[in-house]
Amino acid sequence: MCYYLFHPATVVYVAPSKKPTLVLLVRHGRTPTTGIELYGRKPGVHLSEEGKSQAIEVSERIRKIGTTKITAVYASPLERTRETAAPIAKAVGQKVKKVSGLLELDVGEWTGKKLSELRKLKAWDTVQKYPSGFHFPGGESFLAMQTRMASTIAMLVQRHSSQTIVAVSHADPIRALVAHAMGTHLDLFQRIVVSPCSVTAILYTSSGPVVLAVNNTSDLTDLSPA
Repeated sequence: MCYYLFHPATVVYVAPSKKPTLVLLVRHGRTPTTGIELYGRKPGVHLSEEGKSQAIEVSERIRKIGTTKITAVYASPLERTRETAAPIAKAVGQKVKKVSGLLELDVGEWTGKKLSELRKLKAWDTVQKYPSGFHFPGGESFLAMQTRMASTIAMLVQRHSSQTIVAVSHADPIRALVAHAMGTHLDLFQRIVVSPCSVTAILYTSSGPVVLAVNNTSDLTDLSPA
């Protein structure tokens, strides 16, 4: 049997496999401006010292799953995701592979602006309550971001059938993917919490995705469907 990942704007075909593929989605660690600035795809944003410690800690949690079980580690091309992925890849004996589909939402003209200023804009209310209808000026829409993220993960699932992989990305793409996997409308995705260096686990089976964990910051050794 085959299955499809449905989205209002796209239908992504996923080939069947004998065993499911487990995708561990990791948000990058904290940066000096996390929660202060909307940096989007701004280059040169590195992990803070706290973020570096978070990356090491999450690498240890993933290592405990079993290094032989993790067959690949992917990351968004931005510095903060690659710096988070590096200790994870080292812990499981893999190399970091960059995938542009895991990139942060392109916020266009809002890139690098202070969140305190953006919250004063009338458009901010739309971003929070009606994201499916918002397109960042000079950037990307939430809908396009979700479609991109879902298509990228579908491609990786096909590439790593019946395996376990790590994908290091950003808060909004991971939250949008969780909403997609659960069949939740994109306008509700802001209710999902994805903290720095948390792990979200989605099992892609022949009958559809199963969300095993969201925003996990503790033990990962018992990830399995009930």
